Amino acid sequence: MTYTSQDTEFTLSQLAQRVGASPRAVHAEVDRLVSAGLLVDRRLGRNRLLSAPADGLLVRPLRDLLAVTLGPLPVLTAALSDVPGVQRAFIYGSWAARYSGEPGPPPADVDVLVVGDADPDDLYDIARAVEGRLGRPVDIRRVRSSTWNDGGTQDPFLASLRSRPLVELDLVHSTTEAAS
Repeated sequence: MTYTSQDTEFTLSQLAQRVGASPRAVHAEVDRLVSAGLLVDRRLGRNRLLSAPADGLLVRPLRDLLAVTLGPLPVLTAALSDVPGVQRAFIYGSWAARYSGEPGPPPADVDVLVVGDADPDDLYDIARAVEGRLGRPVDIRRVRSSTWNDGGTQDPFLASLRSRPLVELDLVHSTTEAAS
């Protein structure tokens, strides 16, 4: 929920709709989570807004767990694994930096580098599809294998990219593609 996007707040009604439960059931669970320090709430008029706490003993471990199970890693891995022409893929930018432990504001988007010769239109469609699941913009940039493999020494973007945290997706290609 809000642990995957720290700056997002939800009302009780929005949460109930999102999880497919009654507002009464959500209210009871939210009260428990606020009491335990796993959620924070504030009032805005008649609305009770809920979000993840900015800090706390369990915040980082819960964010890490959700990133691995519900966040960009599994979503993008599943979306890119069987796309023709995708040889490797990396998450870079602010999401990779936070995942690697660098302090800073929560990532507003997810930047992805695809190595290979995948169709840019296919990558665009995938980015739009996963945006809805991740609740944030996704930008996929493609680079040819030859450019990536030569270290991208002539490309300032790749030189900069290689100097920052990269999180490689563990792509599993189908046996028919792996055999070709």
